[in-house]
Amino acid sequence: MRFDLEAVLFDIDGTLVDSTPAVERTWRTWASRRDVDAAEVLRVCHGRRTQDTVALFVPPEQRAEAVLELERLELEDLDDVVALPAAGSLLARLPADRWAAVTSGSQRLMRARLAAAGLPVPRVLIAAEDVTAGKPDPDGYLKAAAALGVDPRRCLVVEDAPVGVRAGKAAGARTLAVTTSHDAAELGEADAIAPDLASVTVAPAQGGLVATVR
Repeated sequence: MRFDLEAVLFDIDGTLVDSTPAVERTWRTWASRRDVDAAEVLRVCHGRRTQDTVALFVPPEQRAEAVLELERLELEDLDDVVALPAAGSLLARLPADRWAAVTSGSQRLMRARLAAAGLPVPRVLIAAEDVTAGKPDPDGYLKAAAALGVDPRRCLVVEDAPVGVRAGKAAGARTLAVTTSHDAAELGEADAIAPDLASVTVAPAQGGLVATVR
């Protein structure tokens, strides 16, 4: 499949960076400390902002400290965070003003994970604290497109989670899902589905970019 576009907007965890072991470890540790069902947390947390997940399990008066506790655990667990296949080479081929990242994690944590994985931090990084509502709300992707000065309808959103795909579609963007964390059946709303970024090429074109998914 071919997409004619002006910019690519990437999710980070599960799309550019493999942090799944760290994510699962930290949520399990957090859940055990708070007598919360870890399996239920892991069922709903992927692709969502920490504060949105925490709000499902913790009383309002405890949520701020619970979010800070989880982020401390995450920042201490970066040893096996790595780049997903072809992420580095794909980003290296993209002009800096033609891509951005939109993540449900915090600025501090996502910058740390990108560094641990040896990937560049984009000029435009929209994180959890930069939006009024997390995915599947389109706020993050709309803000990223605006910061790049492009129409969101001329963007390709690359995601690994159903809530992220829905956010991209709600922003009016075309969507590509990679099956790095979810089965293809769960990502069926996307315009295209690929195993990972090794199946994707992006090249300059007249006035923009052309992305091809094999």
